Amino acid sequence: MGKQHEFWFEDELCEYLEQHGWLYSHDDTGYDKQRALYPDDVFAWLDETQPEALTERLPASGDQKQAQAQLLGRLVQALDKPFAQGGGTLNVLRRGFTDVSTHFDMCQFKPAQQLNPASLERYAKVRLRVMRQVFYSASNQKSLDLVFFVNGLPVATMEVKTDFTQSVQDAVIQYRKDRTPRDPVTKKTEPLLAFGKRALVHFAASNSEVWMTTRLAGAETVFLPFNMGNDGGKGNPPNPNGSPTSYLWERVLQRDAWLGIIGSFLHASSRKETDPVTGEVTVQESLLFPRFHQWESVTQLVAAARVEGPGHTYLIQHSAGSGKTNSIAWTAHQLSTLHDDTGKKVFDSVIVVTDRTVLDDQLQDAIYQIDHKSGVVVPITRGTGDSKSAQLKAALAEGRQIIIVTIQTFPFALSEIRKSGALVGRSFAIIADEAHSSQTGTTSAKLKQVLSPDELASLEDGGEIDIEAILAAEMAEKADAKNVSYFAYTATPKAKTLELFGRPGSDGLPKPFHLYTMQQAIEERFILDVLQNYTPYKLAFKLNTGVEYDSDDPIVNRSEASKALMRWVRLHEYNIAQKVALIVEHYRDNVAWRLNGQAKAMVVTASRVEAVRYKLAFDKYIAAKKYVGLHALVAFSGDVTDPQSGPGPFNETSMNPGLRGRRLPAAFASDDYQVMIVANKFQTGFDQPLLVAMYVDKKLSGVTTVQTLSRLNRVATGKDQTFVLDFVNDPALILADFQPYYRVATLAEVSDPNVIHDLRNKLDQALIYEESEVEGAAAAFVREEDNSILTKWMTPAKQRFAGQYTAAVEAGDASRIEQLDLFRRDLNSYIRAYDFLGQLIDYHDTGLEKRSIFYRLLAPLISDGIVNTSIDLDGVALTHYNLRPEEAEDLQLSGEGEPLAAFTAAGSGSARDPEFVRLGELIDTMNTLFEGDGLTDADMVGFSGYLGGKFDESSTLREQARVNTFEQFIASPDLSTAFLDAVIDSDANFSSMSAQVLGSAAVQKGILALLARDFYERHGRG
Repeated sequence: MGKQHEFWFEDELCEYLEQHGWLYSHDDTGYDKQRALYPDDVFAWLDETQPEALTERLPASGDQKQAQAQLLGRLVQALDKPFAQGGGTLNVLRRGFTDVSTHFDMCQFKPAQQLNPASLERYAKVRLRVMRQVFYSASNQKSLDLVFFVNGLPVATMEVKTDFTQSVQDAVIQYRKDRTPRDPVTKKTEPLLAFGKRALVHFAASNSEVWMTTRLAGAETVFLPFNMGNDGGKGNPPNPNGSPTSYLWERVLQRDAWLGIIGSFLHASSRKETDPVTGEVTVQESLLFPRFHQWESVTQLVAAARVEGPGHTYLIQHSAGSGKTNSIAWTAHQLSTLHDDTGKKVFDSVIVVTDRTVLDDQLQDAIYQIDHKSGVVVPITRGTGDSKSAQLKAALAEGRQIIIVTIQTFPFALSEIRKSGALVGRSFAIIADEAHSSQTGTTSAKLKQVLSPDELASLEDGGEIDIEAILAAEMAEKADAKNVSYFAYTATPKAKTLELFGRPGSDGLPKPFHLYTMQQAIEERFILDVLQNYTPYKLAFKLNTGVEYDSDDPIVNRSEASKALMRWVRLHEYNIAQKVALIVEHYRDNVAWRLNGQAKAMVVTASRVEAVRYKLAFDKYIAAKKYVGLHALVAFSGDVTDPQSGPGPFNETSMNPGLRGRRLPAAFASDDYQVMIVANKFQTGFDQPLLVAMYVDKKLSGVTTVQTLSRLNRVATGKDQTFVLDFVNDPALILADFQPYYRVATLAEVSDPNVIHDLRNKLDQALIYEESEVEGAAAAFVREEDNSILTKWMTPAKQRFAGQYTAAVEAGDASRIEQLDLFRRDLNSYIRAYDFLGQLIDYHDTGLEKRSIFYRLLAPLISDGIVNTSIDLDGVALTHYNLRPEEAEDLQLSGEGEPLAAFTAAGSGSARDPEFVRLGELIDTMNTLFEGDGLTDADMVGFSGYLGGKFDESSTLREQARVNTFEQFIASPDLSTAFLDAVIDSDANFSSMSAQVLGSAAVQKGILALLARDFYERHGRG
């Protein structure tokens, strides 16, 4: 038999395990196929660890074989019970079983503390066995390549293939076709393969890949990859010492690791599930076995925390589709029970900061299964702000193991936690879900404001702490918090996140502690590639003020006026109406029928006003077309006042009358709504697998691009394609934004700590404030003195700034205005930079901390009342308009993007004179930009029949024609207005024609004359 045969592959695997603590059976001698047990190991374990209990059930005077059979029968009964009733291998291994009045433990997992010799001795006696060629069935002669046992109970099976003769998919097919949990002929259950009753996981393994499943279901069996990943993608890297899959037996099946997976990772659940596509409701029993990256990341995090102790940071860059909810749950539980070598708990409490409400129940359930304890998890996710604060304070003071809070709740309670002083000397692990700026900066810094024991003792003894000491302590805590470790999970780390939580690599730049890439998630089919069907749209338009441009034309700031004109076009009724028509028809033609008619879409707008107008235009278009089964939700925060849209205010409640008390995500998940129009909402963290299309009418950049478009990447039954229609962005820039996160996010360089000093000097030289004011305000703030004291110190700087700004505006001194605007921007740059860098560096300079306080108080005072000269756009008209699709693109991700920029040049801008031009000149320049974009006279075709019909609907025009001469009638402003309204409201089929009419005064005049003459002849007085 050649060495390329799978026999030798099995041989290599089994011999390795035998050399590393496993028992090795070369064949299935001794295997009880009726009970699906290895009885010799069952009794050997009980005899070595619980001899008195075993003797009680197997008295020496009786029939030993019969007594053994009775005990095994009772063990089988426990294994065959439903999981919810405490049955199955996992429950029996964790909690044992009882026969009459005698309880037997069937396993000893590694104790959290290493101080109990009896537990450690029992743990060392756990019997792990690998058995080859197991003929497992009493109904046929089929055999499994390998079966793995713990104390005689089978926990895993494996079919092995060598790449020389077959692939891993041949093993998968073998499981699906020939390893069914019920014999196809006799219909008898195969106990070894029955879900959860014996084997907990089934591996299909070859030299190059490993796949696994926890439930065999014939042809419907779902296998998941259990691979390490290869250069950021799927599969496994080459192994210079053997097979790429050797990690399976060298690492995963290593004795401590394997028992750790069974004892602390495996999780069973029973729940009702509704298929989002078919609507079918089923009771789903599931057994969760970690994917490789989940197991590796959690075990490495826990091992590092055990060695390093509190006061460290860990960045876990795991893509969407990585199963972060489960990873966070496993990490939280294992950190909550972690002890160091001396037996001391590493963390008094684990705080999970997340908006994933599913974690509450999931953690409770998993911990109860593993530890058989309740009340370990305390969710602070319900109630009012005050009650949440009190709950959080009490939970921390009581040392509760795991505390779950929302991102909003956590900072709300931090000041009370610090002031209580009850947490001094305690250590905490903070797990931040999707760690971006909201979990860093001032939020994290506040937790680090706990005073040292010496300072607290001095205060309790009636002493005082001077301002310098408190500020110095604050900075030291920011730079080096010894009692808090951060575990930050994110798919898209920003540069700040990398530097705060990352660890230096070989090049000195921060890297993630653990990585599961977007590339691997896409290639393993856990998420979809949302850039494969990306269609950009090109917008062309021309504007006109309706008058000739002359020296009286208003003078405007070129930059501000350009932005104002673009905003005006974006909000123009005709622009939105055309896009709504395109969106609706594209959705109906390409999306609505997918996923059994359940496919949904999202429209991303640039502002709340745009969202309001989109919603109104959407409803108007649907009503005009009489479409049924198509309704839109709109999502934005607060109230919007928009007189052009109607009497307000507009809000989610008034614009979504069909909510009926439901939250927007729940309503959108129902059959009541198919499209969601959003403005700065639901663009991150929103998980709706039925989303198939996204229509983007908002400028995107950086991580926002990835987070927004990634709302489409969730998988669902039958979902194999997504659509992105983008009205604004450049495809090349969209691709560039995705590239840094396709593999691993990197920094171009580390942040420059001297940015703070440069900003300080620049702001000091502006002469807006005096040093005594900074000192006084900082002292008043730290001492929490009255509002009037703070006002005393802040008013002079506020008045200096306001006076200089007003004088510059009145004098028309554009250069000074720009300098003062730059001062305001630099002020905010300092605040952001100090919040960030202060966590990395102890500057040992209380002057920087004082300025951070002073600037934070001054910033809102000088931003109020500053008047920006508005651009008067009255009289500007949209005369030409064309919106056309460009070639649909498959934007190919490669991971070769630019590194993220570090904090190196904050506040480096300088004042510059704004460029002023006449409004007419600017409009001419903007119109010129669109020449060559297909907006030509060839697009312009008359459609007088349609427009004439719209005229006939007007009673006003009919009355004017009846009482006036033709000359008077054609001069009527009502006629011109009705004509333009009819063109703008024209059917989507006439879009190119309406654009021609709106774009040519000559065409307008000619068509209007023809229509007017025809209308007057039919309705006029003569």
